Amino acid sequence: DRRAIAAMTAWRINAGRVPLNEHCWLGINGAPSEYSHARYRKAIKTYVARLHRAGLYVVLDLHWSAPGDAQAGRQQPMADLDHAPAFWSSVARAFKNDAAIAFDLYNEPHEISWKCWRDGCTLEDGWRTAGMQTLVDAVRKTGARQPIIATGNHWGTDLSGWLEFRPDDPENQLVAGFHVYDFASCTSLECWRRTVEPVAREVPVVVSEVGERECSGAFLDRFMSWADSAEVSYLAWS
Repeated sequence: DRRAIAAMTAWRINAGRVPLNEHCWLGINGAPSEYSHARYRKAIKTYVARLHRAGLYVVLDLHWSAPGDAQAGRQQPMADLDHAPAFWSSVARAFKNDAAIAFDLYNEPHEISWKCWRDGCTLEDGWRTAGMQTLVDAVRKTGARQPIIATGNHWGTDLSGWLEFRPDDPENQLVAGFHVYDFASCTSLECWRRTVEPVAREVPVVVSEVGERECSGAFLDRFMSWADSAEVSYLAWS
């Protein structure tokens, strides 16, 4: 509501991230009709417009998804080939004329290889993932030209293979997504310098989630000092 947006803008931020549910957007697999498809899309568009009016750019990310006829009720290892390309085609068409949008293709890829991350693969339980390249293509085929965020592997905390397996983007608007928490695997200045700074020298890096368990803020202070020096952007996870 307006109070929530006022609170965010009081922090002098300039962007917000809106996580999306694949099946609610598409209106499939038992998503409740009163909350899905046209109504869900309208609600998202209305909220994005309100964020824009408050002076915020908006990152749209595919957060919850599922293959086949399963319901999108949790995070999967990677986007599914069954529905995610159609989801991104639809989302990109809906926002293709909005210059204050970035598309975050998949929240937190995990438990997959870097080749699977880019090209897709069949997981052990039998369903096929959509690699980042397929999702980039789905967005670009609509004519949408906004920045695309491809978040790294291992729950978004690893960019070590990002440059080697970088998808091809004909618009050259690709951004590396990175997630940082004080309990994750890459929490040190040495790790950030070794794995993130080489990527940041090639493409923009956005930390689309950052947070810590303690209220002291010591970890966040340390991270943000480094991020500012490396020209890496960040959005807090609440």
